[in-house]
Amino acid sequence: MLIARDIEGELRTLLGEYPVVTILGPRQAGKTTLAKTALKDFAYSNLEDPETREIARNDPKAYLARFSDRAIIDEIQRVPELLSYIQVEVDATSANGRFVLTGSHQLGLREAVSQSLAGRTAILNLLPFSIHELRNGKIEFERFEDYCFNGFLPRIYEQKQRPTTAYANYYQNYVERDVRQLIQLKDVNLFEKTLKLLAGRAGQIFDYSSLANDVGVDATTIRHWISILEASFLLFKLPPYFENFGKRIIKSPKYYFTDVGLLCYLLGIREPEQITRDPLVGQIFENLVVIECLKNRYNQGRMADLYYFRDSNGNEVDLLIQAGRELHTVEIKSAATFKMDRLKGIQRFKKLSKQVASSHLVYAGKTLTLSDATQAIHYKEIASIA
Repeated sequence: MLIARDIEGELRTLLGEYPVVTILGPRQAGKTTLAKTALKDFAYSNLEDPETREIARNDPKAYLARFSDRAIIDEIQRVPELLSYIQVEVDATSANGRFVLTGSHQLGLREAVSQSLAGRTAILNLLPFSIHELRNGKIEFERFEDYCFNGFLPRIYEQKQRPTTAYANYYQNYVERDVRQLIQLKDVNLFEKTLKLLAGRAGQIFDYSSLANDVGVDATTIRHWISILEASFLLFKLPPYFENFGKRIIKSPKYYFTDVGLLCYLLGIREPEQITRDPLVGQIFENLVVIECLKNRYNQGRMADLYYFRDSNGNEVDLLIQAGRELHTVEIKSAATFKMDRLKGIQRFKKLSKQVASSHLVYAGKTLTLSDATQAIHYKEIASIA
């Protein structure tokens, strides 16, 4: 069963505007399937194949000469030097929609793409399935715990894989192999310890020194490791929002896992019911909602433009979505019952900023509109505000 991707429309539009479209995202997010399904008339080449990679490295002109027309080149990070030759090729033809490139590692690759193909490529970020995509594919859960436990890796749904087994294999085959290699860390146990500690801190204001102390390395090392995890699309950094609010604003980021299924696996959750009882249930739910917002932004070809706000007095807004000069404020609670006091952070923020265009509570209850136009929205409808 193939589930349609929301980003496909933007991919087609960009192919009419640019010679090259580059699709970036984590391993197993569905980049190859998207490209091959949407663009059946494109030739296909995978640089993971050793022989193909050898030809592309040693004779890039001959490699590109294979493609008389349009082509998908998969895992471009394997041969980044090919980008300069693609630039020459597209400049010679001046045709849009010539190449679709995919890549799994953002670190260095994004910079290489921007340098070699400046003005010639659009970049799309593809994350695993969204709730909206699953619903369109006739897959829907009643409880948020089931979404979190099952996660959003396409193979889990398309091949009916058991989530715990799927994430165990995903961790061993991709996360541990790829990321540990990029970090150049030989100690498997230290890497796993770091990831599990990061899972326990998901959605919290992040303290690099605290994590470094718990892992047993210095803060500079932790910053480097986290930059690799971000670049591999395993972590998403939610930065703080600050205008001219003074020195009382918290300026440390928060981190979320781009797949909440991997987060649950790292937390040792082996059945959905465990989430309800877990002391981190609020953070798990918040991770789900923030990343659903991110997916919706990316699927429309937009920048993330997501932030949070907190000051030294503890006044906080879980999520700020920037749209031009306007801000959409979002409070996130895993409860299914509506209470006005859940909106206190938003109400205080409105007094600080004149840019607030709308206010929302995202929770597990019914969608409601309040007298001041604040909306309480069920988490499955999050795409309506992002």
